[in-house]
Amino acid sequence: MTDTTTAANKAETTKHAASSIDIPDYGLPKFEMPKFDLPNMEMPEAFREIAEKGVEQTRDAYAKAKVASEEAADLLENTYEAATKRATDYNLKLIEIARTNTRAAFDYVHELLGVKSPSEFIELSTAQMRKQFEIVSAQNKELYALAQEIATEAVETIKTSVSKAVNKAT
Repeated sequence: MTDTTTAANKAETTKHAASSIDIPDYGLPKFEMPKFDLPNMEMPEAFREIAEKGVEQTRDAYAKAKVASEEAADLLENTYEAATKRATDYNLKLIEIARTNTRAAFDYVHELLGVKSPSEFIELSTAQMRKQFEIVSAQNKELYALAQEIATEAVETIKTSVSKAVNKAT
């Protein structure tokens, strides 16, 4: 009897709470939720055990998923940190190359100011082009090697972390 009294009190409280909100009706009919009087039933023990096992399995799956997501976040963070450091190295190398090329260009212009004949100009320009081509080729090889090293390190970091995670999971 107390269950029905409690249910009736809850319904009355809900009705008062809903009526305290001013909702315009716009001329539409008001529909109320139908009230069903269902008897309280005791759940059989087998269903209860199945539900408890389901909850336990869900908790285990959640815990494993949480650990896996934390490891994945750590993997991404470590990879990002390594890539950031190596990208800084690459950018510093680019700045060094730009300085070298700028100095070479100023030296070339300085030498051009001392040219006295067109043949000397052509000779100096040809030598400068050969020299600059060799320098740029060497610089490109350095940049390629550095980029390859960066990519290899990033892949190794990911590979190591993933294999640790897989070994932990199995």
